[in-house]
Amino acid sequence: MFSKKNNTYYICVFFFSLFVLFLYGPTFTIILLSFQGPDGGLTFPLNGISTYWFEELWRGGSVVDIGSAFKRSIILGIIVMILTVVLSVAAGLAFRKKFWGSNVLFFTTVASLIVPSIVLSLGVALQFRLIDDLTKWIGSSLDISWVNDSFQTSLGMYSSGLGAQLTWTLPFGLLIMFAVFNRFDKSYEEAARDLGATPWKTFKEIVLPLIAPSIIGIALFGFTLSYDELARSSQVMGSGNTLPLELRGLTTTVTTPIIYALGTVTTFVSFTVIAISVGFYLFLKRKKGI
Repeated sequence: MFSKKNNTYYICVFFFSLFVLFLYGPTFTIILLSFQGPDGGLTFPLNGISTYWFEELWRGGSVVDIGSAFKRSIILGIIVMILTVVLSVAAGLAFRKKFWGSNVLFFTTVASLIVPSIVLSLGVALQFRLIDDLTKWIGSSLDISWVNDSFQTSLGMYSSGLGAQLTWTLPFGLLIMFAVFNRFDKSYEEAARDLGATPWKTFKEIVLPLIAPSIIGIALFGFTLSYDELARSSQVMGSGNTLPLELRGLTTTVTTPIIYALGTVTTFVSFTVIAISVGFYLFLKRKKGI
C-alpha cells in the first residue's frame, strides 16, 4: 500500500511525464520520420532508415537554397544577439537611476510584446515603404542620380528585418537586466571606488563578472528568438528569406520527408546554441570557483 504522500508524488510524476510527452513528442516524431528511406512518406510506418532526405535538403531539393537561408538566419541571429546584449546591459545600467521619460521609455519598449506580431510586422513594413517614397521624392527633387537609377527599397534583412526582430528580443533582455540590477548589491561597486577604481574598471572587474550569467541568458534569448522568428519577419525581409520563412513556404509545397529533415536540422542548431551557452556558463562558474 502506498501512503497518501507517495500517491501524490506518483500522480505528479505521471502528469509531468504527459506534459513532457506533449511538449517534445512532436519534435521526436519529426526527427524519427526525417531518417526514412527514399520511398518514405509523411506518416508512419517508416520505409527504411537512411539520411537520404538530408542529402536532398542540402542539394536544395529543387525547391529552396537551404544553405543561403541558413547563412542568413545565422548571421542575422548573431547581429540581433549582440545588439540585444549591448542595449539591454546599457539600459539596465541607465535605469538604475531615475531620469526624465524613463517610465514612458520602459512601457513603450515592453508594449511591443503585447502588439500582435503580424500587426507589428505590417507596421514596420509600412514605415519603410514610407521611407522609400520619401527617398525617391528627395532623389527626384534634387536630381540625385544614384537614387533615381539604383534605389529600389530600404526593406531588407539588415534594416527592417533587424528592427522588427529587435522589437521581440529587446524587451526580454531589458526585463532580465532590470531583475538583475534590482537585486544587485551596490556595496561591491562602492568598495571598488573607495579603493580608487575608475567607473570603467569597476564595471569591468566587479559588475560584469557578477552579471555574466545573465548576459549569457540574454544572448541565448536573442539568438534563439531571432533564429526561430516567423511572424515578425514575414513582411519585412525584402528579397531574402530567413530559414523559418523558407520552412513556412515548404509546408505548403512539399509533400516529402524533406520538410522533416529541415525541421530536424533547425532543432539541432537550436539545441546546439543552448548547449554552448550552458557550457559557457558552467565554465565561468567553475572559473570563479563557485
